[in-house]
Amino acid sequence: HKDAYQVILDGVKGGAKEKRLAAQFIPKFFKHFPELADSAINAQLDLCEDEDVSIRRQAIKELPQFATGDNLPRVADILTQLLQSDDSAEFNLVNNALLSIFKMDAKGTLGGLFSQILQGEDIVRERAIKFLSTKLKTLPEEVMTKEVEEFILTESKKVLEDVTGEEFVLFMKILSGLKSLQTVSGRQQLVELVAEQADLEQTFNPSDTDCVDRLLQCTRQAVPLFSKNVHSTKFVTYFCEHVLPNLSSLTTLVEGLDIQLEVLKLLAEMSSFCGDMEKLESNLKKLFDKLLEYMPLPPEEAENGENAGNEEPKLQFSYVECLLYSFHQLGRKLPDFLTAKLNAEKLKDFKIRLQYFARGLQVYIRQLRLALQGKTGEALKTEENKIKVVALKITNNINVLIKDLFHIPPSYKSTVTLSWKPVQKADASQKRASEDTTSSSPPKKASSAGPKRDARQIYNPPSGKYSSNLGSFSYEQRGGFRGGRGRGWGGRGNRSRGRIY
Repeated sequence: HKDAYQVILDGVKGGAKEKRLAAQFIPKFFKHFPELADSAINAQLDLCEDEDVSIRRQAIKELPQFATGDNLPRVADILTQLLQSDDSAEFNLVNNALLSIFKMDAKGTLGGLFSQILQGEDIVRERAIKFLSTKLKTLPEEVMTKEVEEFILTESKKVLEDVTGEEFVLFMKILSGLKSLQTVSGRQQLVELVAEQADLEQTFNPSDTDCVDRLLQCTRQAVPLFSKNVHSTKFVTYFCEHVLPNLSSLTTLVEGLDIQLEVLKLLAEMSSFCGDMEKLESNLKKLFDKLLEYMPLPPEEAENGENAGNEEPKLQFSYVECLLYSFHQLGRKLPDFLTAKLNAEKLKDFKIRLQYFARGLQVYIRQLRLALQGKTGEALKTEENKIKVVALKITNNINVLIKDLFHIPPSYKSTVTLSWKPVQKADASQKRASEDTTSSSPPKKASSAGPKRDARQIYNPPSGKYSSNLGSFSYEQRGGFRGGRGRGWGGRGNRSRGRIY
């Protein structure tokens, strides 16, 4: 019968009818002619690239029948390349075919997918990564075994040596969804992967937008992974030592993003999970100095008449909430910082600033409460009232933290929920704040309230200024993380082109 099968194979060179028959019969009798396996697969591939869409669809639909033994990785590789189809019905057939061979041999299928991610064309790579990020979570546990998950992690590490920002976010989504990485040691592994991407050993260049965006992108991926057992120390240290001193020089290409506030928010979120820090006193001092920049002296007490006259200094509430919260969290680790590490003059200066800020706060809180009094439901959903509600959270948080620092000696016992975070129940306050948040959640929106910002302030009471852009912020930068790529931020070097079945 070998000659008869060869006639069927030759049918791919015939007319439309012969090709349709060949598309059905080549896979049907494939298993009976192992010596013609290569010729059969190549013949079916020719049909997968036929000009007639109905022939292509038929040929693709039957491809899983070739996925036996050693042929499976090759079929997976072929199907991955076919993901580049722009015909939606064809694209869905390819997806379904990949899922069906996944259930036969997950590792073999992944081998084909990762082979194309590492070496295929950009469109194939992009769609293969998307396939993994959307389909893996739908597969049952008997398919996604520990061995399969370990293979995904190993192969992903190879890909992460050269990725764009967008791809990095997708891979973090893939990896953080793996069951074997839900443990403390698994999350620790993920944090180390992110730290490697962030390149925390490098010198920080605040004027290099690639450098700044890469750090923020990586930190956003790391934040949901931190807990009382998985520490943020490495990131917090880097922010204190390299980013805070350069805060005012930071640059970004992202329109409307208050980059300084975004950095301070990330630092605040990480500070709760910081472990033992080597240079704690030195970093606390950097944080304290930055806080002072946003805690003005009363006008009459400013040196050199800097703030003299009738103009009151602006109170940057959003910035101060972040800095005060971070200082309060790290200050717990060195509770005598304000009393033993600062001289009496500096402590007195700090208390004057706190007192002045607290006075402005009280006025502001009263105004906000009055403005929101009696408002419920729909009335609170207007843009202006949403801003007032957040402003009230910010000012109340600052108020609680200032009261703590006014104790003699200063206290670090109060707990507050950062204004942009969902309120945690009291009994859950010791649990990981991000337990409900996977790394696929959109990062929080950075609000615009920094000095010298021209963002529109929708509501701005007389003696204070705070964030006016609320809601969730999500931006995914396209860009290479690890340097040395031909197309810079977003490029990944040269890969082979064309059919490589």
